Amino acid sequence: MAIADLLHRIQHNSDESAFNDLYKQQYFNLYRYAFSFLGDKEAAEEVVQDVLLKIWLGRHKLPVIKNVQGYLYVAVKNACLNNIRSQNSKQLKEEHINNAYYFQLIADPAQLLISKQLHSNILRAVAALPPKCKMIFKMVKEDGLSCNEVAQILELSPKTVFAQLAIAIKKLESTIK
Repeated sequence: MAIADLLHRIQHNSDESAFNDLYKQQYFNLYRYAFSFLGDKEAAEEVVQDVLLKIWLGRHKLPVIKNVQGYLYVAVKNACLNNIRSQNSKQLKEEHINNAYYFQLIADPAQLLISKQLHSNILRAVAALPPKCKMIFKMVKEDGLSCNEVAQILELSPKTVFAQLAIAIKKLESTIK
């Protein structure tokens, strides 16, 4: 069935079988297109699924689309660019936080100036962290791994690693103050 006919049935009749046909008909090509932008299988799948889901959820508000295929490709391209911007923004924020707030528990001249009392407070605070939080903190701060590397090793999402690291930092800051 023609893509325009499927979209018409989705838009005017809320036809789920038409949506399923559109999904099956367009998914692979849109996925390849998204993958060419992102280079990541999961991200490309997510982008295409989101675009197609938005078609379904907004079916009653869709404008008259003369070139449905072009519309889908532009929507996927825009979603990919948003994904790339979002990833770049997350990396920049992570680097900024690393540079601004995180400290290393490795002896260097600046740390030698820290009093013995403060140093022992830091060690106690690290020891008091919850196990997962402590492990992530030590992997990042003592072993020098990035949040993404820790996420891959522990099979967690980078967001989870980043959140656990932020929790550790907040607890350490409150203990030190």
